[in-house]
Amino acid sequence: MEYKIDTLIFDLGGVLVDWKPEYVYRKVFNGDEKKVQWFLTTVCSPEWNMEQDAGRTIEEGEKIKIAEFPKYENLIRLFYKEWQYMFSGPIVENVALFKNLKASNNYKIYALTNWSAEKWDLALKLFPFFNDFDGVIVSGQEKTRKPFPEIYTIILNRYQIIPENAIFIDDNEENVKAAKKLKLKGIHYMNPQQLLKSLHKYHIK
Repeated sequence: MEYKIDTLIFDLGGVLVDWKPEYVYRKVFNGDEKKVQWFLTTVCSPEWNMEQDAGRTIEEGEKIKIAEFPKYENLIRLFYKEWQYMFSGPIVENVALFKNLKASNNYKIYALTNWSAEKWDLALKLFPFFNDFDGVIVSGQEKTRKPFPEIYTIILNRYQIIPENAIFIDDNEENVKAAKKLKLKGIHYMNPQQLLKSLHKYHIK
C-alpha cells in the first residue's frame, strides 16, 4: 500500500532552536572546557535534566543534585535560573523551512519535544513561532518523554495521525529509532542541508 506523507513532526531543541547548557557554563568556568564538560556530564548531566523533562519538578531535581553535590549548590540552581541564556536563538534555515511548509497548507505540522513543563511558557515568549504548530506535545506536561513509546502514542492518538503518513525529525538518533518502531518515518537530523535532502526523498520541498 502506498502511503502519502501528510504530517511532519519536529523536535524543537537541536532542530528548530539551538540549546546548549555550555553557553551558560562556559562563562561560569571562564572558558575552561574541561571543567564545563565535567560539570555537565557529572553534576547537571543530561540524564538529570531529562527527569525534569519527564515531569519531575525543578525544585525536586535541584534538591536531589544539591544533596549529591552540596558544594555546587549555586551552580546547580543556575541551570534553570539562567536557562533562557542556554539558547543562541532559532536555527534560521530550519525555521524558514517550517514556515514555508506551514504556508503551503499541504501538511499538518506538529512538535514533539522533551521540555520541562515549568519552562514551557517562557519558551513560548522566547520563540513565538512555537505557537504556529497545529499541535505541540510537551514531555513535562505529559509526564513522559522521548524515547519512551508512550509519548509517541500520545501525539498519534491526540491528533489522529496515521504513523505511516508522518515523518518525525529529531537530532537524537535514539528518539528517531523509537519513532520508527511505531511505523513513523524518521529523519535523524544533522544539519539544514541534510534535512532538506532527506525531505526531498519524500518529495517534500
